[in-house]
Amino acid sequence: MKLNDLFTRAVITAGPDEALAGIARRMQDHNVGTIVIVEDRRPVGIITDRDLALALGARGLSPQAPVREVMTRHVLAVPEDTGVFTATRFIQDHKVRRLPVVDREDCLVGLVSLDDLLRWLARELSNLAEGIGPEVQVK
Repeated sequence: MKLNDLFTRAVITAGPDEALAGIARRMQDHNVGTIVIVEDRRPVGIITDRDLALALGARGLSPQAPVREVMTRHVLAVPEDTGVFTATRFIQDHKVRRLPVVDREDCLVGLVSLDDLLRWLARELSNLAEGIGPEVQVK
């Protein structure tokens, strides 16, 4: 199975010069914990609600500071035709919870999360359990 059957296409994005306050409002308005930072439709950063909380709280940055000061710059992205197991391995190896998904021109087309992959795996395991159910019934 390929990621293009699973990933979220409605990704909330922002530019690198947007203020942290605007990022926080966007997260609240869209009920998301991650925003992908893009330039020319290409992911150049990512920020999570945790990053934002630490920047404003622990680091004391101004709410007017640009997101580029906080975002994770080395965005790990995967091509949209990546297989589910490859994406799962990538998440595990790089210890991330979310991966931007890009097309052949490296433009953002979606976002896949650990939660997306876990939901898919749970459905698959349920299907397998139903398939073998009659064979393993306890008498």
